Formats: sequence, C-alpha cells, structure tokens
Amino acid sequence: MSVEIVQRNLLNILEAVADAVTSSPASKRCRLVAVSKTKPAELIEACYSKGQRHFGENYVQELEEKSASLATKCPEIRWHFIGQVQSNKIGKICSSPGLWCVETVESEKHAKLFDKEWAKHGATVLPLRVLVQVNTSEEENKGGIQISEAPKLAEFIRKECVNLRFGGFMTIGSFDNSHTSGVNPDFEKLFGVRKQWAEQTGEDIESVELSMGMSDDFIQAIQQGSTSVRVGSKLFGAREYKNK
Repeated sequence: MSVEIVQRNLLNILEAVADAVTSSPASKRCRLVAVSKTKPAELIEACYSKGQRHFGENYVQELEEKSASLATKCPEIRWHFIGQVQSNKIGKICSSPGLWCVETVESEKHAKLFDKEWAKHGATVLPLRVLVQVNTSEEENKGGIQISEAPKLAEFIRKECVNLRFGGFMTIGSFDNSHTSGVNPDFEKLFGVRKQWAEQTGEDIESVELSMGMSDDFIQAIQQGSTSVRVGSKLFGAREYKNK
C-alpha cells in the first residue's frame, strides 16, 4: 500500500474516531493506536508526519527493529506493545526506544519482571504504563486474566510495582462478537471490570483507560466507552507475511 493511501486512511480513521466520540455518551476521549505489525518503517514514518504518535507492535523483534530505526526520525513516537508477553523477552521490550505502554500484562509474575526491567532501562524518565489484559470472551486461545481476577492484578501493579503506572484494562474479545451488530458483550464486560475496580478502590472511573476495539469494531467500541482503539488493517492494509 502506498504512502499516500495510508496517509489518507489515517485521516479518515481519525475523523471517524472523533465523530464516534462526539456521538457517544460513553466516551469522552479516544486515542488511535496505529498497529504497524508486518509493515515497513516508511509507512510508520508517513503516519508520523501527519501527526500520529501512538503505534502498536505485536512482535518483540519488530518492536526492537522499528523503534531503533525510527528513534531519530520520529523522536516523539510512543510505542505500545500489544502482543503476548513472554518472560524471557521482557528485557528486550523494555529496552526498545520510545516504549510508552505495555497493554498485555496478565499476571503478577510479568508485572514484577516489567517493574524490575524498567528500573534498568527507563524508570529514570517516567514509570512505564501498563494495562491489564482481560480475557472477556473466556476463549482458551486468547490471552488475558480472568474477569474476576483483573481488579486484584490492577491493585498489585498500583501498590507493589514502583516503576510501573497502572493505566487501565485491555481486551481483544471474540471474532464473532466483533462481527455482529448491537452491543458487544466483550466490551460490556471490560467496562464492568473498570467499574468494579473503581468501586473497590474509590478511584475515579475515568482515571484509567479501556483499550478495546480494532479495525472491524472500533466504532462500536468507542460507543461502549473505549478510550483507546488499535487499528491495523483498515489503516495499513492486510498484514504481509514472508513466505516460509
């Protein structure tokens, strides 16, 4: 896909996000995270030149390579790691230039490791934002902590991980729920997780984020309260994989 088409897609998506926020009583704000998985750095740079700052990567190697190659050209870039976390890769994630948020923390073990590694790599600047990934669809092939355990993990991060900043909750949801009309039960459940956390802690419900919604369902997610949507194929086109 050409630079011009990607830039046009970006502006159209940003307009759609803004319109959805304006028309939704549940959302007061929403960030676009441009998911650049398998896409070349030049397309990321093209979006950056149009004002986009938040980009998401699923694979550690791609995050490492792209963050290093764009560190000078795109100094204000903010990377989100949105892939499955592996313990032995946490150090590499934390050493990636411009890392801003890890959206897929699902255990105390991983929270502790991020807390430890961020102390080595980035804690002198700012705490690392992390989101608790919740398996709202309860599918075995999906990452994320159980709904009932999510507020507890959030509080562990808030109180025990001095180099981390608890930023909110994230979910991927099921394919079927993302491709049907009406209220998405996965988004409804994540909204409920944040409400439960706020009631248990006495914190403002608006003080933390809900990362939910992707290319096929980000409008619905915003209507149900999402504050951050992760859009890839609608922006960059279909993912490109090398032939094995």
